[in-house]
Amino acid sequence: MGKKINIAVDGHSSTGKSTLAKQLAKKLRYRYIDTGAMYRAVTLYALNAGIAAEGKVNEKALIKVLPDINIDFDPDKGANHALLNGVNVEGEIRAMQVSKHVSHVAKIAEVRTKLREMQQKAAAKGGVVMDGRDIGSAVLPNAELKIFMTADPKVRTKRRYDELHAKGNPASMEEVRQNISERDRIDTGRKENPLIRVDDALLLDNSRLTQEEQLEIALDWAHEVIEKVQ
Repeated sequence: MGKKINIAVDGHSSTGKSTLAKQLAKKLRYRYIDTGAMYRAVTLYALNAGIAAEGKVNEKALIKVLPDINIDFDPDKGANHALLNGVNVEGEIRAMQVSKHVSHVAKIAEVRTKLREMQQKAAAKGGVVMDGRDIGSAVLPNAELKIFMTADPKVRTKRRYDELHAKGNPASMEEVRQNISERDRIDTGRKENPLIRVDDALLLDNSRLTQEEQLEIALDWAHEVIEKVQ
């Protein structure tokens, strides 16, 4: 078996990063790491502990309890489910309440440092597909393949709206639009590893692509890179 590469998938929220990353990992038989779920798990912990509320986060209090937070993934019927201190929280971390606070948690330097170390350790031996908002720029700057995903804001809003309602988490279209806009503003403007497209990242605009079409494009890129490194 040849060398296994690492693949970094970055981009704006609700562009289908996780979907593509999961599909790529399955096709290549690589491990999938959902870094967004890790930040959501920390956010859920903060909400449950009363450290986050009403769109605000007590940074000092959260930093103090970071050693008490452990995050892992439990493969369940082919999908990675996030475990927060051993408890499956996959459903809870996708709720709108978590979405409203996650960018505020994610901009805290100490949180990013803790999770970045966990993510880099997971990818140390290669064969990982990892998605998030600073994978190619900060977490895996040496990843052999970097993909930056984007889509029209209206398309992203509709996707997120449909996702929430399908999971029983109702929200208005305007609420979803504002949440995505605010997350973009925070993610691109934060001092600690902002969301950027690095120079060697391949751009994938999936506004008018099906999941099958975007996977075909990404797989072609992956196979091309894998052949070069053998």
